[in-house]
Amino acid sequence: MPPTLTQVPPRIFRTEEELAALPASERIRWRVVQSGQRYHANDNIAAHVREGELTELKAEVQAKLQEVLQALVIDTESDHNTNETAKRVAKMYIEEVFRGRYQPMPSVTEFPNVERLNELMIVGPITVRSACSHHMCPIFGKVWVGILPNEHSNLIGLSKYARIADWVMSRPQIQEEAVTMLANELQDRVRPDGLAIVMEADHFCMHWRGIKDTDSAMVNSVMRGAFLKDANLRREFLSLLPRKQG
Repeated sequence: MPPTLTQVPPRIFRTEEELAALPASERIRWRVVQSGQRYHANDNIAAHVREGELTELKAEVQAKLQEVLQALVIDTESDHNTNETAKRVAKMYIEEVFRGRYQPMPSVTEFPNVERLNELMIVGPITVRSACSHHMCPIFGKVWVGILPNEHSNLIGLSKYARIADWVMSRPQIQEEAVTMLANELQDRVRPDGLAIVMEADHFCMHWRGIKDTDSAMVNSVMRGAFLKDANLRREFLSLLPRKQG
């Protein structure tokens, strides 16, 4: 029987041979713990995943999901609709809807602000898809980004805002934290005088279960720098957002 992380303190050194005997999920978790990094649902752990391990992880998730289906008393052997459901869902989690946890930040080319642009720029609406970390239900929404650059800011292509947003959102999380994480990434990349983000999203944990309210949406924002200090700039940004009307 292979050793597990629960059998030894996480800080004990392991040889490569010992690590190789562990399931992929435990090898990755061991490296994360050794680094002192957390591994919450919305954290990126790509730096601790080695070549070939995502394929192993996908097979491991598939096996666990098969057990879930069995616990739900679903006959996956004779039901042609579900006999490969565990495999499909495992692939969806690792390669698609949660890939922001396992893939590194997409390559983003930055350009110097040669013309010293310093006027308000708005990007959006960017369509984003995420998942609620409480119930793993989908979150569908739009994001708007406001940038007030300065002469030292880095300029990135419009499509790169969408790529970064997709990378951040493709994880289980809550909307309030997702917007803050996106703001942190853009602040580090662009280094503007002001940064504003607004996200409006539908949460299927409200639409599909619980209260089953199909009309409610959540809107939240992050304002930094000039947008936080200058009420007129903030008002101009918000007035230009073509948000959906009730």
